[in-house]
Formats: sequence, C-alpha cells, structure tokens
Amino acid sequence: MSRFFRGGSDSETDDDEIISSNEEEMSDDDHISDESTDDETTPKPTTGAAAKSRFLKDAVSDSEESDIDEKVEVKSAKDKKLDALELSVKTIENAKKINDWVAIQNEFEKLNKIVSKSFGTIGIPRIYIKTIASLEDFLNEALQKEKEAKKKMNSTQAKALNSMKNKTKKIVRQFEDEIEKWRQNPVDTEEEIEDDGIEKPLPIKKDKLSYPAEDLDDEGFEQVGKGNKLIEYTSDNLFKKLREILEARGKKNTDRLEQIKILQKLLGVAATSYQQIRVLLALIPAQFDYNPSMSNYMNVDMWKSTQKEINQLLTIMDTNPNFIIHDHVEEEEEEDKEPVIEPGQTFGIRGSIVSFIDRLDDEFTKSLQNIDPHTTDYVDRLKDETELYATIVRGQIYFEKNDLNESTSRVVMRRLEHLYYKPDQVIQTVENTVAQSFPSGLTSSITPPTITQDSSDLIHALCVYLYKKGESLLRTRAMLCHIYHHALHNRFYIARDMLLMSHLQDNIQLSDVGTQILHNRTMVQVGLCAFREGMIKEAQSCLQEICGTGRVKELLAQGLQLQKYSQLPPEQEKLDRQRQLPFHMHINLELLECAYLTCSMLLEIPAMAAAGSNPEARKKVISKPFRRMLDYNERQVFSGPPENTRDHIMGAAKALAAGEWQKCQELIGAIKIWNLMPETQKIKEMLNRKIQEEGLRTYLFTYSSFYTTLGLEQLSTMFSLPLNTVTSIVSKMIWSEELAASLDQINNVVVLHRVEHTKVQQLALMFAEKAAAFVEANERTMEQKQAVGQNQRDQQRQKGICAFT
Repeated sequence: MSRFFRGGSDSETDDDEIISSNEEEMSDDDHISDESTDDETTPKPTTGAAAKSRFLKDAVSDSEESDIDEKVEVKSAKDKKLDALELSVKTIENAKKINDWVAIQNEFEKLNKIVSKSFGTIGIPRIYIKTIASLEDFLNEALQKEKEAKKKMNSTQAKALNSMKNKTKKIVRQFEDEIEKWRQNPVDTEEEIEDDGIEKPLPIKKDKLSYPAEDLDDEGFEQVGKGNKLIEYTSDNLFKKLREILEARGKKNTDRLEQIKILQKLLGVAATSYQQIRVLLALIPAQFDYNPSMSNYMNVDMWKSTQKEINQLLTIMDTNPNFIIHDHVEEEEEEDKEPVIEPGQTFGIRGSIVSFIDRLDDEFTKSLQNIDPHTTDYVDRLKDETELYATIVRGQIYFEKNDLNESTSRVVMRRLEHLYYKPDQVIQTVENTVAQSFPSGLTSSITPPTITQDSSDLIHALCVYLYKKGESLLRTRAMLCHIYHHALHNRFYIARDMLLMSHLQDNIQLSDVGTQILHNRTMVQVGLCAFREGMIKEAQSCLQEICGTGRVKELLAQGLQLQKYSQLPPEQEKLDRQRQLPFHMHINLELLECAYLTCSMLLEIPAMAAAGSNPEARKKVISKPFRRMLDYNERQVFSGPPENTRDHIMGAAKALAAGEWQKCQELIGAIKIWNLMPETQKIKEMLNRKIQEEGLRTYLFTYSSFYTTLGLEQLSTMFSLPLNTVTSIVSKMIWSEELAASLDQINNVVVLHRVEHTKVQQLALMFAEKAAAFVEANERTMEQKQAVGQNQRDQQRQKGICAFT
C-alpha cells in the first residue's frame, strides 16, 4: 500500500521496495542455488499453516509462529541491502561486456538510489566506490572513440551514452576523495563492519582465490554451475557440453554471448580433428545468430572472427580428406563418440559450408549498406572484401575436390558477383593476392592459374561452368553478368548478340527482384557502351527502358525515390532497403542522365524539324522526358546561364534547333560529368561530329521548302564537314524518303522537290497507320487467346488421362 500512499510511508518501506524489486530480477541460477542449499538444511512444510506462513510472515500471530517447526533463514536489513547492491553491480558488469548503455544507465540509477537511501548514514560501501571508478575508466575509453561508436550504435544507445557521461561526472565529483584512495590501493582487502560489530568480508575477488589464473574468466571469477560445482571443459566431456548448447539454441532467455564463449572454450580443448569440426559447425552458426535482426548488420569484429573460423574449418577439411561435410548426411544416433574410420573410407558429417559462405557474404554486403560511404569507415570495411573473396575461392576448391556440384555452382556465382563489375586492374590485383595467400598445390580446375591472368578469360570460365552445371536462375544471372562485363569493356556487338540470343527480355518480369535489378543494370551498361562507341540510336533505345520511367534509383537499387501520391507499407520499404546495392557498385546516375538526354537531343531535334508544322507528325515522341524538359524550358520567361547538366543540354538543344551548332558544341563540351568516362577527349570529339551531322539534317529539314537547289560544297563549308560525309548524309536521307530531293552529281548540288500532301493524303496516311496498329493489336490478342485455349485443352486432356488411369 505504501507504493501508492507515499506520504504515509517511511524510509524503511521505500528501502524494502527497492530491495524487493531487485530480488525479483535475480537470475534463475541464483534461485536454484538458494533452493538447493535450503533443501539441505531446511525441511519442507507439510501443513497448510506452514505453507501459509511463508507468504504471510507479518500477519501471523505469536501462537501461529510457535506452531511452525520450519527453520527459516533470516537476513538482516544490512545483508539484504548488500545483496541488492551486489546484484546491481553484477548487472552493470555484464552490460559493460556487450556495450549495452541503456542497461548500464538503468542499473546505475538503481544503484545510486540504493546507496543514497540505505548507506547514507552508515558509510559508503567500498564496492560502490570501485564500481564508479571502473565505470569512469570504461566511459573514458568509449568516449575516445565516440565518433566510431555512435556510427555503429543506434540512437537509443548513443543517447544513453551521453546521459551516462553527465551522470558519471556528477557522481565522480561527489566522491572524488574516495575514488582517489581506491585508485591508490585498488585491491579489495578492506572489510566492512556491521552495526552489531560483526565483520562481514566484501565479495571474494581474484586475489583471494586459490585457483590458478588460467582457470579464471576475464573478471577474475571461476565459472560454477548448480550446487556451486566447478564447470570444467575437457575433451572428454566436449560432446556432452556441445549437445547441451545445441539443445538450448533458439530457446527463450538463452544468453547467446555466453554460448559463443563456451563454444570458443570447447574449440580450445578439442583434441582431435573430428571434435574441432563438430565445435566449428556449432560455433559459426551461433555467431551468425548473435544478432537476430535482419536490419542491423553483424559486428565487424565478430564477422572477422567468423571468417577466420570458416577458413580454419576448410583447412581442417583439406588436411583430413577422410571427413566430408554436406547436408545430405543422415543424422547419426551416436554423435557423442569419436567415429572409427577405416583406411580409404570417408565419414560424412551433417552440415553446410556453402550456407556459411553465403551468410558471410550477405553480412558483408549488409554492413556496407549501413555504413556511410563518404567516410573512411566504408573504405576500411571494403578492404575486407579481399579476405572474403579468398574464403569464397577456398570454398570453391573444396567443393570441386569433393564433387559437390550444387555447392560449387552457388560459390561460383558468389565469386562472379564480386568480379563482373570491376575493371581489369582490380580483378588482376585481387587474384594475385588471393593466389599468394593459398598454400602451394591448392588450385581450382575451373579457374586454373593460366586463366586467372586475364580477367575476360576468368569471367568466361566462371560463366561457362554455370551455363553447364548451374540451375536456371544461376544461368540467367551468369548470362547477365557476362553481358555486363562485355559492355563494360566496350565490346558492344558481343554484348548485344548475347542479349538478343538469350531472349532474357521476354520473361525477365517472371524472375525474382534481384535478377530484375541485375537485368536493369546490364541494360544500362549496354546503353552506355553504345554511347561510348558513338551509336546514338542504339544507346537511346537501351537507356529508354530505365531512364524513361522516372524511377531510375529504384530500378537500379541505388536508393528509394519517394513518389508524390504513393506510400509503401513498412514491410515493402524494409525489403527495398535490404536490396540496395553497396555504394561502390553504383552506376553514376548523373552521368547516365547526361548520356540519355544527349542521345535524346540528337534524335529529337531533327525529328521535330522534320515534323515541321504538321501536328500529327509532332505527336510522335522519341523521348517523353526530354520533350517535357524542353517544353518547360521554352515556357520560361527568362533563362539564365546554365547551372547544371540539364540546363546545358536544354540550351544546346535550342541552339541546335536554331542552326547554331557551334554554340551547341560549346554547351555540350562544357559539361564536367564527361570527365568521369574513360577517354574523355575521344568522347567529346565523337559528340562534336554527331552534332555537326545532326545540325546538317536539321537544317535540311527546316529550310528545304525555301530552296530549289543547295550546293554540297556550301553545306560542307557551313557545317565544317568533309564533302564525302555531306554527300553520304544527303543520299541516306533521300533513300529513306526523309527528304524529297535528288542528287545532281555533275553540278554537285541537291535538287529539292516541293511535295506537299493534300488534306486527303494526310488523312489517308493517318488511317493507314492506325489500321496497322489495330491489326497488330488484334494479332497479339489472338495469340494470347490461342495460348490460353491450348493450356486449357492440355489441362483437360491431362485430367482425362488421370481419371482413366
């Protein structure tokens, strides 16, 4: 009742409330140990009155107490307060091990309340002074690397860290003299005296233990189990302890960190290769499961430890070929015994190394997704990719040696995904580093050392293996990676032919989201390859699918672009964030937009000039985003000097439409984003030549109705083009019926014919185009209906066969 009527309670009831709340938070092991000691000394009550007296101690009368034969352990108020104090200190020490600042803050506040209310009059306990001093040292270490810590911890932990900084300063200033005395004599040799004169020693620490130092854990205590029995880890009881840990895995209230520490101790005492393998097969998943959240990434130090243990497991398997690990082994009934293996016989162990490698790679990618790419932390983390790649190659060699084709295909795909987007120099450096780290004689049959010297041969060998041995999804992804690599190295025709012959565009929408993202990246890279090679029309058609949608970030998995009138559910947004690519794999979106708009300008401006004043012809749009930007730019009352890439391209488009091709060249050449492309000068020269050619075409479309003849030499002088080039462009326009003219090679002129369609002819042309569109749509609908009908007939026939049988 005193919890709700504070005014009528005294300080003693408040103390009892604090102590009772602390006693309720005690661990199950403490309760078990207390019960075991009570069972040995205290008989259990057998009557109802005795059972009642255990819960109503204050309410029983003197006559009832005389009838109770049970011996109850009575603790003084001082002992209860000391127990609550030690429990809070222990909780703080456990929270310091895992850097849980929220728990440290809560327990520190509880500890201060206990000390201020219970020990304010009889003196401050020495254990409290020690806790403050150690907490101050721990806080100073955390604050020295505060920037790194804040990036790796969430906002709640960072807030608790700042709060603890202020609270600790205040407490340290209050007990400055006591802390200084403790630092001068940090050994716990003092003893505190009870109110009744009986001395009570402080908790026994490392200096009062008689056990050797190597048998103690980090805090100076020896680990004990139920009944205060020492827990020993030896090779004899290794399988028993391992089975206990595996049975407790996944259960509620299981201390994952404690499990990892026990498994590491078991790995240290493992005497045989089989014991090491069994412990590693349990330790690696335990470390992966330490952070169950899918959004947060694995701790970097723990990730490196797991990576070393996977390498250790692969090394053990290489040196012991009589053991083999795969997931098709039936579980043995007697797993707690060392197997007896005859010479030449292999013993299968249930496990999956390829799943370890997959999870290690996924955690690495997740860490790169969550680290700010513009900091040195990202670069430092990216350096670990070489070690990860070495582990992947090591796993590939092991799977090849044991003919595990499914696992080999998965690891080869992982290896390919680390290589396909990189330039030759980076691939060569990584391969040389990995080859030097392996012991001699450890080579792969899929990628022998002769192939790894050339990046194209290496990519080709990995893809060919997946074409032959991989599943359908792996073959599709391998094909896309192969095409991407060819396009990255300016082999446009090879990439285009592979893309067309594979027919990936027909059913890519049926694939998973990750494969669709890879397809989008491949299409963009093929378009950029065509642009670098000067094939403007091909580049625009490849980039149109991605850049014309207005959702480039989402389609390339390089960010989330929030729509104006749509809101994704939290689950979908969380999945989209998990699919984001690391920053070093991104394609520069500004460069992509610049290439797309430049191609659209070189195609749209001549098409708009050819349409002239014909409204129906102007409806044929090649690039809607470009038209939209151009219309918006023309509606502006005042246009200042260009400030960004779009302004430069819009100004160049208006200059090209007006026939000012020199100004168009200046504006396009002034774009700084071209410097990110290799061979920048060559690309600028190609663009200047294309602008001259399209400027000539635009001029002929615009002013052909005002002339009867045009001299080819005059056109050559106007646009600074060779005479042969001008003749070729004009002849191509006449042959494709874009220009109503004829070429007089004797006089070296172009004779223009004024052909104006009548209204009836224009309507007839429009009707023919619409009729052709209707016919095409009807044929497509008919094909779909025939396909559906054929499927239904096949299903009915199959049902009839099943019913007949």
